[in-house]
Amino acid sequence: MTAHSLSLDHLVISARTLDDGVQYVADALGVAPAGGGAHPLMRTHNRLLGLWGGVYLEVIAIDPQAAADGNSARPRLFALDDPATHARLENGPYLSHWVARVERPKHLATWQAQYPQRIAPIVPMTRGDFTWGLSVPDDGAFPAWQGAGDGVLPSLIQWDSTRQPSQSLAPTNLALKALKAVHPQAELIGEQLRWLGAAHLLDVQSTDGAPALVAEFETPEGPRTLK
Repeated sequence: MTAHSLSLDHLVISARTLDDGVQYVADALGVAPAGGGAHPLMRTHNRLLGLWGGVYLEVIAIDPQAAADGNSARPRLFALDDPATHARLENGPYLSHWVARVERPKHLATWQAQYPQRIAPIVPMTRGDFTWGLSVPDDGAFPAWQGAGDGVLPSLIQWDSTRQPSQSLAPTNLALKALKAVHPQAELIGEQLRWLGAAHLLDVQSTDGAPALVAEFETPEGPRTLK
């Protein structure tokens, strides 16, 4: 088990297009994500929305210009190449995932090398002048432990400097109050969260239905949710 607790870095809204995702967030929270850019390695692009406490929200979609290049066969992250994801996105954007931050002095790549069965390979990534390492399974799927994952277990991120996207985003009056999940293998999810040092970040309960994430916010217009 890790000796260092992790921090919530950001939430992920998957969308068929960025316009779809931005409109979904704007309708739900009253503020539209902006900024962001492209991830050349993953052939994706994003828009971002800052939240209280150094957390942010990411809308991510396949970058159609990068997709046309054909210069990379690597599966995209966050299961964006999965036919099941494509089918779900036909019904609209959704809260698909979350990312936990690994703070120094713990070194994410070293930690992963010690426990490759617990942590997916660390992929160096860039967007503009930001650089970071992110845990990404080789097949682009969501992280899993003994087959349980489905977006409910977090990806792990470590920024290469103290400067992070949340520090460059315009301030908002949006505060994340709770991040919750349901999963049919909640015990396995909880076991991995405790091992990672991330159990305090997610309230996960058992369900007979499909896995799902729900984020609860406090906004100037009152409580709102994303799911």
